[in-house]
Amino acid sequence: MTNEIKTHSQNPISAIAVLCLCLPVFLTSCTSDNTSDLREFVDSVKARPKKRIKPLPEIVPYETYLYQVSHLRDPFTPFVAQEEASLEIQDSGLHPNLDRKREELEQYSLDSLSFVGHIEKNGKTWALITAPDKIIYRVLPGNHMGSNYGEILTITEDSILLNEIIPNGVGGWTEREASLSLSE
Repeated sequence: MTNEIKTHSQNPISAIAVLCLCLPVFLTSCTSDNTSDLREFVDSVKARPKKRIKPLPEIVPYETYLYQVSHLRDPFTPFVAQEEASLEIQDSGLHPNLDRKREELEQYSLDSLSFVGHIEKNGKTWALITAPDKIIYRVLPGNHMGSNYGEILTITEDSILLNEIIPNGVGGWTEREASLSLSE
């Protein structure tokens, strides 16, 4: 039994040599020289009539345009001249009343508030306003709302008219009208 083991242990080198000799024979039998379908396709493509290539589109030259803005206002200068602005500030005396207690709806911007309805009672018209905190507030003319010191002037069935005091950009204040329409 020990002799058989020794003979098998000496044979692995010869088995590898036989395998290396037979492997190319097996691999060449797997390949074929039958590329006739490929040759037929190439021949059919070559036999097609040649078409004329379309010419490239003509490039239109760029026309230059001279932009002259000497007659327009310079966008980098203040909208209100400094001299006029200082006169406005001194003469107008317009400014928000910072001494009064701010009302609940003044902590929200006007575009985040929704006018959802109105109530008329004893000759007074109350507006119903929904704030971002999902609470419905009721207001009268004279109440304030919005972050720009907006004072309610009138309340109608479909809108609220306000007068806001906003900074004018040169250290003063200016008035503007704003409105809030009924939400559907």
